[in-house]
Amino acid sequence: MSPRRARRRTPDTPILHRITAVLLRYPDEAMLTCLDDVAAAVPAIRTPADRTRLAAACDHLRRLTPTEAAEQYVDTFDHTRRRSLHLTYYRHGDTRARGMALLALKHTYRQAGHEPPESELPDFLPLILEFAALAPEPGHRILLQCQAGLELLRQALHEHSTPYSDVLDTLCGRLPEPTHRERDAWRRLATEGPPGAQVGLEPFGPPEQTGLAPFTPPDPLVSQPMQKAFPSAEEGR
Repeated sequence: MSPRRARRRTPDTPILHRITAVLLRYPDEAMLTCLDDVAAAVPAIRTPADRTRLAAACDHLRRLTPTEAAEQYVDTFDHTRRRSLHLTYYRHGDTRARGMALLALKHTYRQAGHEPPESELPDFLPLILEFAALAPEPGHRILLQCQAGLELLRQALHEHSTPYSDVLDTLCGRLPEPTHRERDAWRRLATEGPPGAQVGLEPFGPPEQTGLAPFTPPDPLVSQPMQKAFPSAEEGR
């Protein structure tokens, strides 16, 4: 098995995770209010291609009305599990193994001193990214563990022709380059889909199906003004 070729993590990765966490949240009033701060933070991203992709995704959302943004989000993420933001589903499906993976994620959050909100499953991508911005090392490990789901989600978003694919391109570009063996395994997952036995799981699905409240950021981020959560371009360099 050939070794994974690591991509160097740069000091701007936490702010990139913070930006992408906002862009992938449901576009309610609170999220849409953050978009001006997101746009102001994008110049802090060092890689030109990443800046271009994130700026394009942010600008697209800023051009939409709140109703249009909500409809597009639901059409993209809530109508099919092939574009699910719940990353453990891609590997484990609705199986007991997924339930164990969710418990392991909760344990990782708590070990780092961050209690995951009860309103959302711990494998929800915006929640993982919020955590990675606050706790880069354990957050990076979670993203590595979920890399198969990220890659399959990225592929499905490109097939759907949505600007959200720019966000996933940026995230996947910060993770190690996969080996041939890993790529082959991901192709099999994409073709065959995850296991389907429905045992040992917490509720899964969008809020209107599960009764869970929409995701809100962890308390450490809620407690500070958004303009302070994002550094300026100078502070991020």
